Amino acid sequence: MKNSTTIKIYEYKGCSSCKKALKWLDAHSIEYTAIPIRETPPTVKELKTMLAHLDGQIGKLFNTSGQDYRAQGLKDKLPDMTEAEKLKLLNSKGNLVKRPFILGKNVGTTGFKEELWSELFA
Repeated sequence: MKNSTTIKIYEYKGCSSCKKALKWLDAHSIEYTAIPIRETPPTVKELKTMLAHLDGQIGKLFNTSGQDYRAQGLKDKLPDMTEAEKLKLLNSKGNLVKRPFILGKNVGTTGFKEELWSELFA
């Protein structure tokens, strides 16, 4: 059974994982709205919703392999930041958010792992 609820997928055109994710969604006839993550980062409310899907593991929201993450030295700064500060930072700079960032009524995850997505949309 496919999830018939339209979902949002925050993505970046130059991201190979995002391209694979969009191709996978299309192949499985799953409706979605693609949103450019750099221009329109997820809202703080969406980030909090995602955090619940990720069992509160805020580190999973960060694109730790990105240039912005490294340039800002976030590996060292994040431990001293509050959750609210981290969410505000993610909301202010879409490049810092792990992508693809997919959020629907009953589904939410970051990154693209085909096996996990097959379970989420089963």
